[in-house]
Amino acid sequence: MPMQSTVRSFVALALLLIASTAAPAATIQIVAFGDSATKGFLVARKDAYPAQLQAALRAKGHDVEVHNAGVNGDTAAGALRRFDMAIAPGTDIAIVEFGTNDLRRGVSMQKVQAGVSEIVRSFRARHIQVLVVGLGGLDFSAVAKANGAAYAQWRLPPDKYRARDGAHFNAEGYALLVKRMLPAVEALIGRATRGR
Repeated sequence: MPMQSTVRSFVALALLLIASTAAPAATIQIVAFGDSATKGFLVARKDAYPAQLQAALRAKGHDVEVHNAGVNGDTAAGALRRFDMAIAPGTDIAIVEFGTNDLRRGVSMQKVQAGVSEIVRSFRARHIQVLVVGLGGLDFSAVAKANGAAYAQWRLPPDKYRARDGAHFNAEGYALLVKRMLPAVEALIGRATRGR
């Protein structure tokens, strides 16, 4: 009997040690996929929204890395062409922001919506959670809903929150955007964590 009791105690101790030394949960990988509004045109990289979002999430205790995959002047069609190179394996969440440059080049809104929809479907096919962003007057809420994605609207802030060109955001403007989108991103972190 004492031998069996000793073996049971040893097994219980071994299981406790294994449980306490289990690998910590992997860092949530977020990619910010967009054009110059994502890249951070006319601001330092640390002031663009991806860097500010990462800092805000970490300050709230989230173990995240936010990768800036924004390209100045990019379009939905360009994003689809660079998709495989821009999106690393292991990505958990994507924030998608395109459309402004497409419209400037004369692409119809119907084609822009189709392009953004294809981007979102490409992420969802990889089981990546998605937040679609509508910038200014662009409304992609229907695209997000149809593809099971979250949605955020970025209204252009007053001039004091814009970069010197009057069209892009300055550091303070990006800080406002991050504050507005934080609840949606945190919800996606919850989904991504549960899905592991």
